[in-house]
Amino acid sequence: MRDPFDLGTETILPGHRRTVDLPVSVLSDHTPVTLSAHVIHGRKPGPVMFLSAAIHGDEVIGVEIVRRVLRAAPVARLSGTLIAVPIVNAFGFLNQSRYLPDRRDLNRCFPGQQHGSLAGRLAHLFMTEIVARSDVGIDLHSAAVRRENLPQIRLTPGSARLRDLGEAFAAPVTMLSKEREGSLRLEAGTAGVDVLLYEAGEGLRFDEFAARAGVTGILRVMARLGMIAGRGVPRARTPSVFCERSSWVRAPSGGLLRSLKASGDYVEAGTVLGIVADPFGEEEAEVVAEVTGIIVGRTNLPVVNEGDALFHIAEPREPEKAEAAAEGFDAHLEAAPLFDEDEII
Repeated sequence: MRDPFDLGTETILPGHRRTVDLPVSVLSDHTPVTLSAHVIHGRKPGPVMFLSAAIHGDEVIGVEIVRRVLRAAPVARLSGTLIAVPIVNAFGFLNQSRYLPDRRDLNRCFPGQQHGSLAGRLAHLFMTEIVARSDVGIDLHSAAVRRENLPQIRLTPGSARLRDLGEAFAAPVTMLSKEREGSLRLEAGTAGVDVLLYEAGEGLRFDEFAARAGVTGILRVMARLGMIAGRGVPRARTPSVFCERSSWVRAPSGGLLRSLKASGDYVEAGTVLGIVADPFGEEEAEVVAEVTGIIVGRTNLPVVNEGDALFHIAEPREPEKAEAAAEGFDAHLEAAPLFDEDEII
């Protein structure tokens, strides 16, 4: 029999699951705010993994992904322990805002301080109660409001273990991405906890492609770690396209953008991605790709100013394989099973 798992003031016995509320703060009207984590403590030994979403309060797609993972049938027979925090930044989530009430970006405030600002206290609580008890984590994000990201995994350069887990996740695109100062990924890594960063979809929007790619990717990682059986976990129909560099194409002038390419499209240098026209129809400027690669992000807002970031293009290590892979991105969605209602609701 495994030892129980302690979180906050709660003790979870092997083979049980429970939602634990960790006190964070009190609002100005005396309403308490908590960091709520759902713990599944398996009967058999194994790694401790955390799932985190809505560190930015408007990134709701991660909340849906965590919800589906917690209802997935393979997780009911878990080895190890899963700590799922679907809403880290409850303040931003309630206000449909990326930020905390003091306008701080929580993902620039780790590792935080116990007696610091609101953001610092929340970051410190997450580090001490969640990260410190984990061996590995998956942090779920989306693009900002009015932007969208193709489902992608971002890896810390130089980590063989993360590269292996990224391959297991098998998102449409896998990118090398340097850690940002004050980010959860950086500070967790400093504490010895490897974190995969998943980016997909748009702020304040659900995207079925992004949701299914996230759920199946997490289940594949759990299977790779031996936390769940591989049977019943969907296999990736197409390999992930590995990219080492990326860059944004910016608006050559201000006006109204007509996009000609979508996220997931493979484009070559010189391809016209869109047209920016002035409101009077007198002038038009082409938005042209400067590199060959896959569009992994783009703006959804047609009103643009000169210099605005419009298309995010990732450059694949093997361009000759990337075009064929891009044509098969829809297979990631088609291959994912339609889960039974009792698995996802």
